[in-house]
Amino acid sequence: MERTRIAKVEDVKLIRRGEQLEGTLHLTPHHLIFCHTPRTTLEDDSGSVPENQTKAGPKELWITYPIIQICTLRPSPLASHLPSSIRLRCRDFTFVCFCFNDEKKARDVYDSIKAWTCKLGRIEKLYAFSYQPQRLEKEVNGWNMYDARKEWRRQGISDKSVDKGWRISTINTDYGFSPTYPALLPVPTSISDNTLNYAGRYRSRVRLPILTYLHPVNNCSITRSSQPLVGVRQNRSIQDEKLLLAIFSTSHSSDGLAEPSSTPPESHSPRSSDGDGPSLSAEPSFTDTEALEDEMIARGGHEDKGEKPHVYGAQQHNLIVDARPTVNAYAMQAVGLGSENMDNYRFATKVYLGIDNIHVMRDSLNKVIDALKESDLTPLAPNRDVLAKSGWIKHIANMLDGAGLIARQVGLQHSHVLIHCSDGWDRTSQLSALSQLCLDPYYRTLEGFIVLVEKDWLSFGHMFAHRSGFLSSEKWFSIENERIGGDSVRPGFSADSGPGHALENALLSAKGFFNKNNKSRDSLADSDGEMQPVDMDSPSAKRMSSPNKGSSGEKHITKVKETSPVFHQFLDATYQLLYQHPTRFEFNERFLRRLLYHLYSCQYGTFLYNNDKDRKESHVSEKTRSVWDYFLSRKEQFLNTQYDATIDDNERGHERLIFPKNGEVRWWNELFGRTDAEMNGRTAVYNHAQGIGDNGNTTVLTGVESAEDAVGPAMAPTSPPNGFAVGIPTIAAGVAALGIGIGRGTRSGKSPSTLRDEMEVEMQ
Repeated sequence: MERTRIAKVEDVKLIRRGEQLEGTLHLTPHHLIFCHTPRTTLEDDSGSVPENQTKAGPKELWITYPIIQICTLRPSPLASHLPSSIRLRCRDFTFVCFCFNDEKKARDVYDSIKAWTCKLGRIEKLYAFSYQPQRLEKEVNGWNMYDARKEWRRQGISDKSVDKGWRISTINTDYGFSPTYPALLPVPTSISDNTLNYAGRYRSRVRLPILTYLHPVNNCSITRSSQPLVGVRQNRSIQDEKLLLAIFSTSHSSDGLAEPSSTPPESHSPRSSDGDGPSLSAEPSFTDTEALEDEMIARGGHEDKGEKPHVYGAQQHNLIVDARPTVNAYAMQAVGLGSENMDNYRFATKVYLGIDNIHVMRDSLNKVIDALKESDLTPLAPNRDVLAKSGWIKHIANMLDGAGLIARQVGLQHSHVLIHCSDGWDRTSQLSALSQLCLDPYYRTLEGFIVLVEKDWLSFGHMFAHRSGFLSSEKWFSIENERIGGDSVRPGFSADSGPGHALENALLSAKGFFNKNNKSRDSLADSDGEMQPVDMDSPSAKRMSSPNKGSSGEKHITKVKETSPVFHQFLDATYQLLYQHPTRFEFNERFLRRLLYHLYSCQYGTFLYNNDKDRKESHVSEKTRSVWDYFLSRKEQFLNTQYDATIDDNERGHERLIFPKNGEVRWWNELFGRTDAEMNGRTAVYNHAQGIGDNGNTTVLTGVESAEDAVGPAMAPTSPPNGFAVGIPTIAAGVAALGIGIGRGTRSGKSPSTLRDEMEVEMQ
């Protein structure tokens, strides 16, 4: 209790949604607890009730400290005759205001909350390490829910099962090869560990292409990785190319898929399906957006070519999916990173999805909160125009569009897909997990969803500790009239994704690499070795394999500019699929809402670390309880009463595959504690206000690229000349050619040539 200046304050008034309650506020080492006794409608002014009635018992509101996002103290001098207040904005979108008659007590409460929230200094001091579970939770063990070998066996990959062209490598069992990757790595049987060792040096953080999903019907795969170390010198890795070719060739020997398709891609209808795939007779026809995306992919790979493409099995378009906007990916070449040069990957087509980075997403959610920030003091509905301008719905729709594209390529077009963004632990996790939700009914069960989160989020190294900021930050605490500065949101990283903003975002991201003290880069946690010329055999290439490390006694802090609602967005997108396909999910909406709550509650140890290596070294499974204990011990509360487990590809509504309906993306009003009418109103009109359009005819694709051609709005050159001196101007010219100044134009109104000149200066 050494951090608590005051443990109990009486006669505190709580204001929430305009309603006022009087009670007592308790401060414990892990929670704020507000206790009050509700007044019944039968009570008179003296507080007494009739003899035949029972007085209502006390009620409590518990707020765990890590879930507090913003805390503001408003002191009021005694002479003002106004109460001092503390306003809290929580990450589960609870907004409350506590009013105190004594300013000193208000300050003591504020200082105590601040001490218990952002002055812990270590993850091990969070609530999870002292939480004592209830009896029902003691009867289950959520740490045993995910067994990697069991999941790979379910997908048909094991030493004893029928060979599907894959094996499980143990090169990373001690996490020495790739510290942020799983211990077991499924790779093609034709690829040796020695090849993996060299191929890993060509990918950021040694996060090389690894299998995450194998389709049970056509043997096509979803693999994931980080960006390649291309740089302005157009570095290449024969081992990386060999690995990816082997991955895209694994379905070559599958039954019924051995012969190349006899139909050129240009004439293949996106509504058709090969004979061994699921029937589409009961599936609604594709939207114009989906048809447009399929056409762009076909044109990008083989436009105006008389020859057939190289195919392995019956796939039409094996894809490399770069989730980033084209301009961001292109600019990363200046710092030794970038995207694949398709001259070296002639067996595939690459698409850019234009999904914005963590800074844009954080800024977008902050704008949503701005629309709701008066929810403690007033019962009024949020301003829907402000909600629309946040861009949040657009970002969710883009994510779903990308996941739908991947699911179509694997499930309908019989293609392999490699997904990456920058480091492969944010946007890559979103797209990979969502596409698997669309492809596999198992992941739409409660057990399967838990396995999916464990596999694609926890095991593949999403940085939960960095992105969630469990140890809070003093920047999130302020005293009105005493503020020196608040959270300095990165300039230029707004939710507006116009071409001018895309250029500025890319410039700021690239510029951050040049400044060793700048910690707010695109998605990287340190700058070790980033700015040096890439030598695949050098020790610096190895040093890039993991985020910054610290000793066990080092004090941990939250870097505000590395926080972002990445997992929140995934749950929001899952909610959209659940809402659009209400009979296809075993779990209900409340399950998703409570999962987001417990991400931030820090009551369980599941999400407290960045990767499996950190979790193992911290012995988190021995010292804390799993978050799945909470759900499994209360399973009946989280089951969907409309769920239909029937799978029949020949019957409408029971198909194995589901696809997002992007024109129907909506606000998750239950999460924000609002009614559907308050958040969504007239859905069709509101979608149009989001920039989606009434018919959903907007594509997330920003470009399609292959060795032969490039399709998209002013696609940049794919093969810049070698040499750093020539490469920088080439990259600048390429970025300036990506439609900058076209359409809405830039905020500054500068011409593309001026922007190109400025970019050369910034990046040099």
